[in-house]
Amino acid sequence: MKQITLNDGNQIPAVGFGVFMIPNDGSTYRAVREALQAGYRHIDTAAAYFNEAEVGRAVRDSGIPRSEIFVTSKLWIQDYGYEAAKQGLETSLNNLGFDYLDLYLLHQPYGDVSGAWKALEEAKKAGKVKSIGVDNMTPNFWNTFIPQFSILPAVNMVECNPFCQQKELRKLMDQHGVKLEAYYPLGHGNPELLGNPIITALAEKYQKNPGQIILRFELQEDLIVLPKSTNPERIAGNLDLFDFALAEDEMQRLRGLDTGKGAHDPEAPGTAEWLLENFKVHD
Repeated sequence: MKQITLNDGNQIPAVGFGVFMIPNDGSTYRAVREALQAGYRHIDTAAAYFNEAEVGRAVRDSGIPRSEIFVTSKLWIQDYGYEAAKQGLETSLNNLGFDYLDLYLLHQPYGDVSGAWKALEEAKKAGKVKSIGVDNMTPNFWNTFIPQFSILPAVNMVECNPFCQQKELRKLMDQHGVKLEAYYPLGHGNPELLGNPIITALAEKYQKNPGQIILRFELQEDLIVLPKSTNPERIAGNLDLFDFALAEDEMQRLRGLDTGKGAHDPEAPGTAEWLLENFKVHD
């Protein structure tokens, strides 16, 4: 598994297993166990996914040492602000059954971001989290909040795929050695992306599926990718990316697919209010 070194010196597996929208009815537990058996060593969850407990149980039951599995969780906006963020982290650690997290993110760029970040900085210094980062920060949010931080984020997790390559944001992040973690790396199942003729032709050439071509492109762009599936064959396939490489002219053709637009716009009016209304991690 390819490892990427973060700006704080810690290493993160370049391919992670995301559990967004996998129910906490045993489905998350089974999917994470399947992913770990397939060779994943990086699991990405969040308080607002409501499945941290199943992730933690799957990690413990895997028989793999905790130190060999990179686990990320995220603080929800209900718990922003300094004191609330400290409690939010403790709740996630309790849900997971862990005494530390490898990576802890601010899940959204709304509300008392600076107060919450201060709590994350302290948690990093105390060893409760090894690395800290942000999520859904567009260039505008980045330029607003990053100057207020004492410790730079190690990552920024945003939507990223061949149709939404985040080129402006990546230039800003590169100035500080901040890595991009890609959610929706396969375009959230967008058939126009998976069926794009450039991608399907490469899939035929390399005897891979379109998703594997997309993920390989993203890895060669030095991104961290978080594909999600509950299908055992697809879970394994999304990790089968290291026995081929795309040529530079092929990379250039894929770079040319960028539209600059994604499925989710963090700056859209009313987004923060909608999220708070629809995702409540506690009363």
